[in-house]
Amino acid sequence: MKHGETQEIYIYNTLSGEKEKFEPLNPPFVGMYVCGPTVYNDVHLGNCRTFISFDVVFRYLQHIGYKVRYVRNITDAGHLENDADEGEDKIAKKARLEQLEPMEVVQRYTVGFHRIMERFNVLPPSIEPTATGHIVEQIQMIKKILDQGLAYEVNGSIYFDVKKYMEKEPYGELSGRNVEELIAGSRELEGQNEKRNPLDFALWKKASPTHIMRWESPWGEGFPGWHLECSVMSTKYLGEVFDIHGGGMDLKFPHHECEIAQCTAAHHKKPVRYWMHANMLTLNGKRMSKSTGNTLLPQEIFTGQNPFLSKPYSPAVVRFFMLQAHYRSTLDISDEALAAAEKGFRRLMDAIALLPELKAAEKSTFDVRATVQRVYDALNDDFNTPIAIAELFEIVRFINLMNTGQESLTASDLQYLSDRVKALVQDVLGLEEDSHATTDTSKLDSVIQILIEIRQKARADRNFALSDQIRDQLLKAGIQLKDTKEGTTYTLL
Repeated sequence: MKHGETQEIYIYNTLSGEKEKFEPLNPPFVGMYVCGPTVYNDVHLGNCRTFISFDVVFRYLQHIGYKVRYVRNITDAGHLENDADEGEDKIAKKARLEQLEPMEVVQRYTVGFHRIMERFNVLPPSIEPTATGHIVEQIQMIKKILDQGLAYEVNGSIYFDVKKYMEKEPYGELSGRNVEELIAGSRELEGQNEKRNPLDFALWKKASPTHIMRWESPWGEGFPGWHLECSVMSTKYLGEVFDIHGGGMDLKFPHHECEIAQCTAAHHKKPVRYWMHANMLTLNGKRMSKSTGNTLLPQEIFTGQNPFLSKPYSPAVVRFFMLQAHYRSTLDISDEALAAAEKGFRRLMDAIALLPELKAAEKSTFDVRATVQRVYDALNDDFNTPIAIAELFEIVRFINLMNTGQESLTASDLQYLSDRVKALVQDVLGLEEDSHATTDTSKLDSVIQILIEIRQKARADRNFALSDQIRDQLLKAGIQLKDTKEGTTYTLL
């Protein structure tokens, strides 16, 4: 659909604090970069919400005719436990605790991340670069910044000089932070005495003797600072200035602030035209936190194996639930909210299933193009998915009325409605029946029930080795057994 010339999009630019008309640098081409996961653990729901939000941006821009190069990185090195450039590398720490090679950790959680994204029907990006695959380019950018006199070396580490940078450029403009207040409020951390200023940040860190992940550089063995990889990979694949940079709200400071400073120092240009940030998720009205136990992983929602929800919810329902709130709004997960979303999702899918059965009439009783355009208007307004979904439910109402003969459309209008609704729901919002839910499982159910009976007999015979083997082999095949007082049930993972 070549709609780019007729649809005017307005994006809330975090940098200006205002909605701005989207005007790409080189239409119809659009460059978009989104900060990806640090692959040392299972991807959490907050990350998933961010990636689902930008998946809709990616899908919609393509839908209206733009040619989008979407870059989303994998952080597989350099992300320390503390944003003040101290602590262990998160991946190296996980590798040490589990007695694995760091790249084993990276591979395990990268594969897990991709599986969850696939379950959520998130399209893969055009390019998915890794930090470890761009060490040479990161060293080159450090050299450029050093040549500008905006970084300095201390004991084999390189730090960005924020005060020197601020003599010509602002620092803190994206997040709205007052730099002098930040300096005054900074606390001394181990190793901070290396820095000229508490706000200076690492471009390259000297590797301690125990640090596992290390590379050769002109300054000795070490590893890149976390902020550097995104500056390098975004500009390598999208150019020194590109259209959209997205990420979670928590990345505005210091990560994105540092990205702007690094790119400006190296290229003498502000790198991004439109900064977009997705807001956080809460659980039952409280911030998600591993330490308090108030946390929920995607897989725990899909299986129902958690203390917060009364039943499992499919990835499609969870995606629909997330799109019912604007990406810049805080969204609270609860059993009641997911149950309501499931009903809404079912109503939408049922209406789409009715479309092929509707009969054309001699006249149209409502303006189908104006009705559909209201969905586009919502998406054009900073990708306002809750309003778009509300407008789609108005279309659902018309579909149901047509099914009962109370409204009608001509053949051409009916075809237009069918094409546009399917495109908007499936291609743009990415909402489809979950493949696990729509598969005919009657034969599979019979086989699993036979295995459950064999397992129950094995347990009765105290053959626990066979019982455990059946359970474990089914789990490997994506079928999880759950033993209760009422008997054994199963869930497809």
